[in-house]
Amino acid sequence: MAFPRPKKKNYSEDELYEYAVGALARRMRTVAELKRLMRARVEEAESEYGQTLIELVIRRLKDQGYLNDSKYAAYFSSLRRDNQKLGRRRVVTELKIKGVHGDVIDQAVDAAFEGVSEEKQARDYLGKKRIAKPKKGDQKATARIFRQLARAGFGSKTIFAILKKWDVDDETLSVLESESG
Repeated sequence: MAFPRPKKKNYSEDELYEYAVGALARRMRTVAELKRLMRARVEEAESEYGQTLIELVIRRLKDQGYLNDSKYAAYFSSLRRDNQKLGRRRVVTELKIKGVHGDVIDQAVDAAFEGVSEEKQARDYLGKKRIAKPKKGDQKATARIFRQLARAGFGSKTIFAILKKWDVDDETLSVLESESG
């Protein structure tokens, strides 16, 4: 079942502010996400009046401490690191998608992954996903594990280190290395 699009109307600043606070009460959001939500609601979002209205609400939320991209990025990074056991690259990509500025991402991810061994994180990810060591000579299973770890945000150097410790044959490793190139 498709949900109907929200009706666009002329909001006052206070009404739009109440809507934004409600959206933030449901879950933490970035500035870009909240702007996107408000643009979908405001009738004249592309006009100068609509843009000014949205900026006023954003400024008010920032001043009151309800909206802070650096806190969001730090929280998001530590959550993905601890709960989902994802790698650094995946966290950076997800934050970029959410519209967080590059400098903020770098600071938050560096702080979150400081002192974290990428190999240990990858092993924790494998354990969480219950991914077992592939059978000797099973290139398909080895390639699947390689792709899963790459999607989870781990570097190929780390992935190859894990596969070598699992005694994956050199032929399979060289094929994977040439494909990942």
